[in-house]
Amino acid sequence: MSLVSRPADPEPTFEYLMSISAEVGELVNMGPAPLGERRVVSITGGTFEGPLLRGAIVGGADWQIARSDGVIELDARYALEDARGGLVQVVSQGFRHGPPDVLARLARGEEVDPASYFFRTFMRFETGAVELAFLNKTMAVATAERKARRVELRVYGLL
Repeated sequence: MSLVSRPADPEPTFEYLMSISAEVGELVNMGPAPLGERRVVSITGGTFEGPLLRGAIVGGADWQIARSDGVIELDARYALEDARGGLVQVVSQGFRHGPPDVLARLARGEEVDPASYFFRTFMRFETGAVELAFLNKTMAVATAERKARRVELRVYGLL
């Protein structure tokens, strides 16, 4: 059997897109389920800013599964309102995990060095705003840091 030769794919690169500071409410534990402990956290507000956009978070929620292996699966969906009036839906899915003692400190709202745990998300966007239409074709990844009452994200578009 021979393999068909083709040019190598270019290496992916990233470009800074924006920083997001999302204010969050109290964690609501919905109890055990087949895949893990179900939880939800309201996204109550916040801000975002980058070279091409800035504005406020309108609201949303982060639906979580705390798995038995210590990984927290995140599925956040929220809306951004750009300073020019355009609305953007954000779908952000990822993982947070780390040593049990570090996660316990985060759960208590303590300041924790973000290098001591893993918190990353994949992001997609949808908007009808013409000036933000580039987001409809953007895939992004974010590094994140959990604070007591907010989540800080640095978002990078995949080129």
